[in-house]
Amino acid sequence: MIKEAIIPLAGLGTRLLPLSKVIPKELLPLGNTTILEEILKECFEAGIKKIIFVISNRKKIITNYFSTDKYLENNLKKKNASLLKTIKHLRQYKKKITYVYQNSPKGLGDALYRCRNKIKGNFFLLVLPDDIIKGNNCSKDIISINKKYNCSVIASKKVKKPELSRYGVFKASSKIKNLFNIHEVIEKPKIYSGLSNFAIIGRYILNKNIFTAIKNIKFGSGGEKQLTDAINSLLIKKEKFKGYILKGKYLDCGTMNGYLNTLKYNL
Repeated sequence: MIKEAIIPLAGLGTRLLPLSKVIPKELLPLGNTTILEEILKECFEAGIKKIIFVISNRKKIITNYFSTDKYLENNLKKKNASLLKTIKHLRQYKKKITYVYQNSPKGLGDALYRCRNKIKGNFFLLVLPDDIIKGNNCSKDIISINKKYNCSVIASKKVKKPELSRYGVFKASSKIKNLFNIHEVIEKPKIYSGLSNFAIIGRYILNKNIFTAIKNIKFGSGGEKQLTDAINSLLIKKEKFKGYILKGKYLDCGTMNGYLNTLKYNL
């Protein structure tokens, strides 16, 4: 069973400026919790025991958020016991989180590669915090699919063709219920011929062979290593990837409009 997950958090969050200039987008509130805590809840309910946060020096506030503040706790102990509970519940995460640093924006592939020595199992979960899924645990679903088929799994959702250029999109076999075989991944396509209507969302089960694949691909535009390039290199070698059509409601926290809609949903 998969017990390890990587959550990349080192991005600049430019689409949520000016809020993200001071507060990492992952710590923006969703009702009485945060985006990141929603993601952690999903991971732990799916059976994950170890989380690797990829952060930058600019985002050390994330480490502070999950650290024990004894001065604050001692004050709350005397003045407000109920508020103390809201702080103490963060302790459950502390021992399960490991930090890896990516201090320059070199892409999602590079962020994963920095975790290569931390992953012990053959497969691991990758969760992108821009995407919130309500009403169903997508991570749990794709872990179950991995257990059944012993392969990598990428979650997806159906989108209209004019929207495909915003996503990574599959070339895939005919859909079988909610599963299909992936043949190729095209990042933000401009031509839709031969593509499915299924776009990647931020939930992956990946074989740790991905680390070698990332090492071997070249840096692309902007000096970044793209995860999709590494995935395609494994597909060329006939490594199996399953596409899974998510259940539940998909909420996009990666843009200001998306975040505001997600916030409304959680209030």
